Amino acid sequence: MNKKNKPGTVYIIGAGPGDAGLITVKGADCLGRADVVVYDYLVNEELLEYARPAARFVYAGKKGGEHTLPQDKINELLVREAQDGNTIARLKGGDPFIFGRGGEEAEELARNNVPFEIIPGVTSAVAVPAYAGIPLTHRGLTSTVAFVTGHEDPAKEKSDIDWPTLAGIGTLVFLMGVKNIARITDALIKYGKSPSTPAALIRWGTTPRQEVVTATLDAITVRAEACGFAPPAILVVGNVVDLRETLKWFDGKPLFGKGIVITRPEREKDNLAALLAQEGARVICFPTIKITPPPDWSSLDAAVTQLNTYNWIIFTSANGVHYFFERLAALGKDIRELKSVKICCIGPATAFQIQARGIGVDLIPEYYISEGILKSLAKLDLAGQKILIPRAVHARDVLPEGLTKMGAAVDVVAAYETVNSGRKKEELLELIRNDGIDVITFTSTSTVTNFLEIMGGDFICPAKIRIACIGPITETAAQRAGFNVDIRQDEYTMEGLVQSLVQYFKNEQAAESGKRNNS
Repeated sequence: MNKKNKPGTVYIIGAGPGDAGLITVKGADCLGRADVVVYDYLVNEELLEYARPAARFVYAGKKGGEHTLPQDKINELLVREAQDGNTIARLKGGDPFIFGRGGEEAEELARNNVPFEIIPGVTSAVAVPAYAGIPLTHRGLTSTVAFVTGHEDPAKEKSDIDWPTLAGIGTLVFLMGVKNIARITDALIKYGKSPSTPAALIRWGTTPRQEVVTATLDAITVRAEACGFAPPAILVVGNVVDLRETLKWFDGKPLFGKGIVITRPEREKDNLAALLAQEGARVICFPTIKITPPPDWSSLDAAVTQLNTYNWIIFTSANGVHYFFERLAALGKDIRELKSVKICCIGPATAFQIQARGIGVDLIPEYYISEGILKSLAKLDLAGQKILIPRAVHARDVLPEGLTKMGAAVDVVAAYETVNSGRKKEELLELIRNDGIDVITFTSTSTVTNFLEIMGGDFICPAKIRIACIGPITETAAQRAGFNVDIRQDEYTMEGLVQSLVQYFKNEQAAESGKRNNS
């Protein structure tokens, strides 16, 4: 029975060509309101994070002719869920009305009087060539472009493609054409397209897995076969392809295609993931730890109720900031309690969390480690000063011990706990077997110890996988665990870590280029 006494709305949403950032604002908004999300094979699963936690997900992907759900069953599903009163987000790769069968789905909804909206998306026909550095039109080269399916309905008795007309158009973009590439190129040449016309095949366009192969029209089929080129890919034919060498930008990024593992907690991964993605990396999230409340709040709550007795609060992580202010609010207090307390933060990321709450930070050390805090505070007279440190249940004691030696009275309180994430080692082992990992990053000692706990004591990291650590303390923990640390940085921040990765691979590329030139 319809729980809302009227059918829900179906939003047929273009999810874009692969890069999750290319979904439209309206598409993301509609996705966030859905009760049920029905998504296809080519939809980037990062987009599912826009959905409500209570949303149901239905995978309806089609890959290589294998259909999880046939199209008629997808149509029935959309109608049935909407008639039950649900709001449906139908996520389709690219644009739903460009070779996406979105029209068929909309027709079925209209026949059944189900309300629907079409949310256009960025079609792969335009976006994929752009990410490969190929403009589809260009003054002086061509002012005409055509989009063609490379995979017509097999039930048709005769092709609808007007090959003689297509042969005279400046730029041709064939979607889903890899399997029929020989037929396509033969037909174009037969009807007048010059065999020397530049052509490009682009696979997994707009993603860090992007591959591009170029050749002349008469040679692209042989080149594709030699490279083992497989779907999903598009074919671009036209003189604009020659501009790729000048205009390619995406696959020239310093970390392009590098599989980089993030081991930090799920909640903290976004900043590092975004920085890596900006440099072209293929980000692999494998959190080895998760952050939870401490076994009890008693020590933190006791400190919060007497904040006016402290001279300093030292925050050694953004997590400490988060839970400190959570308990401040839970106890009916606010930032006015801190009016007479000075704030020290271990680094700029932690300081940002304080400043975002409208509170000034009095001290950030030059070196973003506990030893750096001690070095900065050693310049002050701390004798008789009372200092609060809200931090993880298990942490190094170098900071409280050092402050005590300076004459301060130190209260260390448990603000949160770091525990094993429970991830399964098979997730990484499969990627390692398929050469899918280039770097594993560690951002704290706990990420190292829990990584080993997950992977097992007998785990041996392949020599070709580089290890990157943030800061000397994490580096020491990794070395003690048996890892050879390849990448380190002077600035102990996420930005510093990413820049050290960029520089490492730039140096490696330069060395390889030098070897080729000398051989």
